[in-house]
Amino acid sequence: MKLLIVLLCWLLAGCEALQSNYEPYQPTEFPVLNAVGYAPIDQQPAELKSEQILMAMEASKILAYRELAEQVYGLQLNSNTSVQGASLNSIATKIKVSGVIKGAKVIKTYPVDGFYVTELELDFKLVRDLYMQSENPVHSNTLIVEPVKNF
Repeated sequence: MKLLIVLLCWLLAGCEALQSNYEPYQPTEFPVLNAVGYAPIDQQPAELKSEQILMAMEASKILAYRELAEQVYGLQLNSNTSVQGASLNSIATKIKVSGVIKGAKVIKTYPVDGFYVTELELDFKLVRDLYMQSENPVHSNTLIVEPVKNF
């Protein structure tokens, strides 16, 4: 029994020594993503113009963040098509995006031609730095941020 306890302690100590020598992967380049959100001012559900502008400002910011989430996490797309006889009857498509965006910066926010516009930027170097400062970052070679090619 004592031998088993000593062997177990030796194994645990060996694993700890392996973790302390680990160096996290440091990418050489980081992508910078940009997103723009547009919201029509006149279609906001408020009576006063000033309230419509404030609501459009918030809506455009939310839509810009959604665009960033789409770029980072992708979209979940569900589509159903119905055919009756030889004719297309209906098409129903649902799109869902889900994720956490940290470190995005508002670059510009302004009204133009009846819309409120918000421009965001997400620098993955800042995202990685925030992640590494978090309480429990995962030290693994799988934390690789690949540059995203512009479309």
